[in-house]
Amino acid sequence: MAATETTTTDYDVIIIGAGVAGIYQLYKLKDSGLSVRVLEAGSNVGGTWYWNRYPLARFDSESYSYGYFFSREVLDEWEWSEHFAGQPETERYLNFVVDKFGLRDDFQFNTRVTSAVFDEDRGRWVLTAGDGATCTARYVISATGLLSAPFFPDIPGRESFKGEAHHTGLWPKEPVSFAGKKVAMIGTGASAVQLLPGIVDDVGSITVYQRTPNWCAPLNNGLITPEEQEEIRAGYEELERLCRNTFAGFAHADGTRGTFEDTKEQRWAFYESLWTKRGFAKLFSNYNDILVDPRANAEFCEYLAHKIRERVTDPATAEKLIPTDHGYGMKRPPMESGYYEAYNRPNCTLVDLHETPIERITETGIVTSAGEEQFDLIIWATGFDAVTGALTRMGVEGRGGERLADFWADGPRTYLGVSIPRFPNFAFVGGPHFPFANVPRGVDPQVDFVTDLVVHAARNGYTFEPDDEAEEAWTQHVLESSAPFLVADTSWFRGANIPGKADRFMLYTGGLVVYTNRLNDVTANGYEGFTLRDAGAPATATAG
Repeated sequence: MAATETTTTDYDVIIIGAGVAGIYQLYKLKDSGLSVRVLEAGSNVGGTWYWNRYPLARFDSESYSYGYFFSREVLDEWEWSEHFAGQPETERYLNFVVDKFGLRDDFQFNTRVTSAVFDEDRGRWVLTAGDGATCTARYVISATGLLSAPFFPDIPGRESFKGEAHHTGLWPKEPVSFAGKKVAMIGTGASAVQLLPGIVDDVGSITVYQRTPNWCAPLNNGLITPEEQEEIRAGYEELERLCRNTFAGFAHADGTRGTFEDTKEQRWAFYESLWTKRGFAKLFSNYNDILVDPRANAEFCEYLAHKIRERVTDPATAEKLIPTDHGYGMKRPPMESGYYEAYNRPNCTLVDLHETPIERITETGIVTSAGEEQFDLIIWATGFDAVTGALTRMGVEGRGGERLADFWADGPRTYLGVSIPRFPNFAFVGGPHFPFANVPRGVDPQVDFVTDLVVHAARNGYTFEPDDEAEEAWTQHVLESSAPFLVADTSWFRGANIPGKADRFMLYTGGLVVYTNRLNDVTANGYEGFTLRDAGAPATATAG
């Protein structure tokens, strides 16, 4: 970033974030005739797949349903090695896409945006980085992601620990040695569920501190055989249709039957068949009332509890791993590979924080109500300030100095999940009111819509900003759409994992098809709900 004269603008568009969404957003704007720059806090592209590099980090969407669909060449040239690719392969894939399309020179790495302020007199955004350097842009698109602001619980003494400590969302590039070490892992969310089986054989011992257990089900990963590769290649069009026409954009057909249309024997036989299927088939190809009918949900949870008791040899530990405060899918349900079996190892201990709470961290370990235990390494698998956290931490200020953190103090409000009043020429993809979906498939319609909006505004010299009435109506629609769904009181879906955060549902659960159609209708109707103001001479945009 470089300091600029007050009469100039460095870029037409600045994109913040170089993950899946930021890369696609840059690709879509590349040939628009607009000057575009991507600012990224990390030293390379990847987003989630740059920062989360802990052992066994991987997709829980099938690799071929997660990758980009915009280029048949990419589909033909890239071969995924596993049905659910690990972090190193996914990072290589994203770098492959960036280099194939000549995008690398448009990224600026090691640049964490700490302030983004709209200058009303100039109609420009002024962005400041952590080192104090600034640049300006007519339009800003944030692509900071749903799970990119790591959360550390407020435990006294956390920073006093003298041993090694890592958050799963800020994992170092250098290999972490576990051999023979006494390890503590705080948290049992999705990253912990992946990580534990990957290190339990190497550590001297590991103590897992669990606040709330999750309903986990087998990922059923495996290498893709040559025959499967051919089937995947031949079926790309069908796969894309499936992803774009299912409720949440996964490679699994939506369920069509109600739970109690079948007998209990039929239900449990069906659950057994789901148990052997890959990934989120357990959620989305299940009975169609599992997320809305408490009785239906409880029936599947009874089956899952039975499976946990089968797999965990110590009955007391098994009971601690069975959730009692929520049903399946009411929180993000982790997919696992050997998670429950890890607790059968003599060097793995589970501590229930409701029974034995952590009191403080010391220089050498962790003090609970049962006393102090010393550790060589603490792993913080404590999740994220999800959906809004990366944006509210970024120092965004709109018209009249309105702070985004204040605008969302009572929960997120948006228009279409991409823009907000009083923040002109500011859009976001992969933020609040993002569709409850396979992330890249939800990103596709958002990026397409934002691209068309920004290019239309730039070509005509407009400033865009949604109306208050449009924002209010859309936010109400989001909340009404979420009402039928069963959601845990502690879910990050509603901000409940962060102390003091407003309890308000943060994703759009009306379905990916409905969401995509709504964006298309707004575009077709001349960007209804937006005010487009003349902001001076148009830029030289060449694509719409």
